[in-house]
Amino acid sequence: MQTIEHPWLKSYPEEINWEEAIEPKPIYEMLNYAVDKFPHNPAIDFIGHITNYEELGRLADKFAFALENMGIYSGTKIGIYMPNCPQFVIAYFGILKAGCTVVNYSPLYSIKELEYQIEDSDTEILITLDLKLLYPKAKELLNKNGKLKKIVVSRFCEFLPFPKNILFKLFKGKDLAKASHDENIICWSKFLSKGSEAPKNYAKEVNLNDTAIIQYTGGTTGVPKGAELSHSNVYTNTVQSKLWCKHVPDGDGSILTVLPLFHVFAMTTCMNFGILTAAKLILHPRFELKKVLKDIDKKLPTAMPGVATMYNAINNYSEVGNYDLGSLKACISGGGPLPVEIKRKFENLTGCTVIEGYGLTEASPVVSANPYEGTNKEGSIGMPLPQTEVVIEDIENRGNFLGANETGELCVKGPQVMKGYYKRKEATDEVIFDGILRTGDIAKIDEDGYIFITDRLKEMIICAGFKVYPRHVEEIIYQHPDVLECAVIGIHDDYSGQKVKAVIVTKKGHSLSKEDIHTYLKDKVAKHEMPKEIEFRDSLPKSPIGKILKKELK
Repeated sequence: MQTIEHPWLKSYPEEINWEEAIEPKPIYEMLNYAVDKFPHNPAIDFIGHITNYEELGRLADKFAFALENMGIYSGTKIGIYMPNCPQFVIAYFGILKAGCTVVNYSPLYSIKELEYQIEDSDTEILITLDLKLLYPKAKELLNKNGKLKKIVVSRFCEFLPFPKNILFKLFKGKDLAKASHDENIICWSKFLSKGSEAPKNYAKEVNLNDTAIIQYTGGTTGVPKGAELSHSNVYTNTVQSKLWCKHVPDGDGSILTVLPLFHVFAMTTCMNFGILTAAKLILHPRFELKKVLKDIDKKLPTAMPGVATMYNAINNYSEVGNYDLGSLKACISGGGPLPVEIKRKFENLTGCTVIEGYGLTEASPVVSANPYEGTNKEGSIGMPLPQTEVVIEDIENRGNFLGANETGELCVKGPQVMKGYYKRKEATDEVIFDGILRTGDIAKIDEDGYIFITDRLKEMIICAGFKVYPRHVEEIIYQHPDVLECAVIGIHDDYSGQKVKAVIVTKKGHSLSKEDIHTYLKDKVAKHEMPKEIEFRDSLPKSPIGKILKKELK
């Protein structure tokens, strides 16, 4: 195998040692550390209800002990099917402390998607809430007599502060479902009571290579696959992220957690990172612009991981000037490309550095990021995290690694790379060779070791033999002052094989025509890059974390 070069070492942040040794541990040791060192610090702020680390640790211990008392064996697959709330964090660490495996489920899944993932992952127990969005589907799946054997149901209002717990029932009662309880549908509080005798920091011993999380890929380019992430993978990736943010002292930060915890991006950069640093997680069940701005103004979070669409929404909110956003010190952007125009505007608005990074489910997920201090190259996803190697593979000549500024497939080697896809050896062998993960992204590494994503390999457009990279065209369209959002895709064309199509959302109160866009792009893109079709829409389809779904557009 070719030697992997490390061009990033000459530009690496002085305070960070790329070669720093990382001792892998079970994921639950993050929580045990915070409980021991900062027991009285706030761990979770959920709409005003505060849970400190001592309480959070106790609840996770009880959850784990209850599983053991029910006879649940190590390795059992247990699903978490809920939005951001304290119960999610408790269940996540409780499942891991019991030696079981977490399987994350999106609350937006259809019955068909839930059924597929339950059967594919061998999920036996599902943890959910008494919301009409969730409980009826969970109950229906339980009655199908498939792999699912039990569900545990918590009241959504259980962790709401007074009087919000009463007001929610009065004014949002239509969103709640009445859960019936029997031996297979277990009440959360009754379930926790079975673990009331749990010792402090209770946990079963686990092998560091045991599968801790089965995290499903987005399925944006095919059938979702379950990435098996070990305790070592996830713990190490969280420590790598902490090493990258050495300016963050333990016990002193607060993270506005709007990204959904069931997604791997938030799982690591919000929840795991937050708990490893004993920060306060300010949980939001979903992204609601006014509530987010109000919490930044009043609760003064120091960090907010997000996606481009979140930052774009804040940038373009007409009343954003009514809120003080000055507490934010660092905003991490991931989950998809961050157009340069959005980054610049948000930084000018808030004075906060937006650190664009990169990750994928199969890498637990963080691979690279721009430095918090030092050169932050626009359009770049930064440099590899400590202990992470990145190489560009020649798409036409597999196994051949390319040099500086040459474009090919981005490949990753490091301790955060997954074990493989659950029950899919053939699919695993397609993406992992010699311990190196093929990401499916087209990229280049410059002479300073900064990585630049050109596009998704499967989204590259071949137009009459010419390669068109949608991200390049999107970056230019985003610079138009009347454009709010856009997506560029390739569609079938009888003559050239594929042609370029742009789907555009204009800013409120603005309008554009196809001729306006063509005139604007005329001297900015090559002839083969010019969109042959342009469609205007009121909105673009998005994933639960706000990533624009090009598959649906196609």
